[in-house]
Amino acid sequence: MTKPIPEGYHTVTTALTVRGAAEAIEFYKKAFGAKEITRFPGPDGKSIMHAEIQTMIRESPVMDEMPQMRCLSPQSVGGATNGIFLYVENSDDLFGKAVSAGAKPIMPVSDMFWGDRCGAVEDPFGHRWTTSTHKKDLSHQEVAKAGEEFFKSMKEKCQM
Repeated sequence: MTKPIPEGYHTVTTALTVRGAAEAIEFYKKAFGAKEITRFPGPDGKSIMHAEIQTMIRESPVMDEMPQMRCLSPQSVGGATNGIFLYVENSDDLFGKAVSAGAKPIMPVSDMFWGDRCGAVEDPFGHRWTTSTHKKDLSHQEVAKAGEEFFKSMKEKCQM
């Protein structure tokens, strides 16, 4: 019997639409240790209709944008329309690896009020990636209190 959810997939699977899928796949290999699983060429024989890479977020489709099908990349719509959040063993290391591979730092890696250490980058194809390592277990009340303090300090800093 055929499984309604294919092996290796989840009910929600991240798919990235990029301008230049072949280049993006090479970047994801360097920046995030991705492995290419499969590649299906587009009708022109040059573009990628569908490819799959395996990363720490499991199998993930990557495809070239196809405006005629309203499948657009962040470059076409003027910015990222979603983000990818990765929990990893060492967010500092992965952040550095991504920047070395050509990603643009968006938020430096730092300790966050909710107990994670994380930072964010934008890849050369317009997608935003947050690398995070959970450092401290906090109750909902502790996170709420720390959040209030954080936003209060940000408000004070912005009024300077």
